[in-house]
Amino acid sequence: MVQEKYKNKIMGAEEAAKLVKSGDRVYVGTASSFAYDMLEALWDRKDELENVAILCSMSVRPSRMFSADHDEHNPFHVETFFLGAQERIAHRKHGMPLEFTSFHLSQIDLWCKYVGKPDVCFFQVSRPDENDMVSCGPSGGSMYTFLAENARTIVFECNAQVPYIMNGEKHLLPVSMADAVVLADYPVSPLAKDEVDEISQKISDLVMEEVPDGATIQLGLGKISTAIGYGLLQKNDLGIFSELFSEPMMELMRNGNVTNKNKGFMDDISVFAFSMGSNEMYNFMDHNPDLYAGTFPFVNDPRNIAKNKRMMSINTAMSVDLFGQVAADSMGFTQQSAVGGQIDFVKGAQWSEGGKSIIALASSFEKNGQRQSKICLNFPAGTAVTTPRSEVQYIATEYGCVNLKKLNMSDRVRAMISLAHPDFRDQLRDEAKAHGLI
Repeated sequence: MVQEKYKNKIMGAEEAAKLVKSGDRVYVGTASSFAYDMLEALWDRKDELENVAILCSMSVRPSRMFSADHDEHNPFHVETFFLGAQERIAHRKHGMPLEFTSFHLSQIDLWCKYVGKPDVCFFQVSRPDENDMVSCGPSGGSMYTFLAENARTIVFECNAQVPYIMNGEKHLLPVSMADAVVLADYPVSPLAKDEVDEISQKISDLVMEEVPDGATIQLGLGKISTAIGYGLLQKNDLGIFSELFSEPMMELMRNGNVTNKNKGFMDDISVFAFSMGSNEMYNFMDHNPDLYAGTFPFVNDPRNIAKNKRMMSINTAMSVDLFGQVAADSMGFTQQSAVGGQIDFVKGAQWSEGGKSIIALASSFEKNGQRQSKICLNFPAGTAVTTPRSEVQYIATEYGCVNLKKLNMSDRVRAMISLAHPDFRDQLRDEAKAHGLI
């Protein structure tokens, strides 16, 4: 009976896109779970629609929706809780209106209910299994069920190349949930591999001194996180409890470094909420019994994070000031990404038995041929603080890894100066003295 209903729901992307009306709010994807065929079909209707909100986050694959100049004939605007590469391009280069709302990933259910409020959901999912259930794929399980709660229309884009995640909280959905089913067959958007440079490797080596065997790991994206991930190949009996499942985690599982036997919470399985990586990694995830996909409110709940023993939360930042405040999602009045789950894991790791929170960043960067410091007296006006000084524990650069929790403010300032590039230490010291910080 369900199979017959499934057959009756199959239609082309063009027909399914007609389910969208002017004024609708349309969810199209998150990270590696984007319904790109449906997004393209919706773009083809731009001359027929007015005032349509595109709800999405962390898009990496180019599309006409995000690469066309915005004009009076373009009825679409973006609303998001996490800017990815394509959302930034659409807004900054092509003038697409964009609304951002800051939310911890642990509270994404509230964003779905009170801010996102989709009328129509395009869900990229796997092809149905023998029980007429589809998998939410590498990232969809993090929030699909919350989005679907009040949606008028749900379209399943059943992509033959979406990895089938076997285990997960609310991760398998019945075909009966969908109002329309669109069959697709194209690669899940791969994320380019980060090249590990000398500075990232130095930071990794320092961070490894703080990570014991038997630790439970959370990592973010970027070359520093990648370097640290591969640095963990020297560790034993690791566990994974992380909002992101990444390329290095696949290698750690393949190599036997991850056993998940010492976590103390959800032992014997690697837990994540979303994933971004190579096609090789997506193939690794397909029907892998050692992976568990949870929702953001579950995986990013600091109380659940804290249940893991020796929880090591390792994240990055754009800049850190002399007090230890972390700017990781905006600089000045320009929004770069989002708070995401950083503070969820910063708090949860420190509540964990034997856990640590580490913020790792290069001490400086070059722009227009000039070196600039990422360690600063204060942030540019308009910069939002991602993680406040009261929550920060370890800060690591290529010049050291320091536990700020044990230090008073003047000693914190001195420690932060020691983590800066040598070219900037005298200037930072003079600025700190001028403002009575040391």
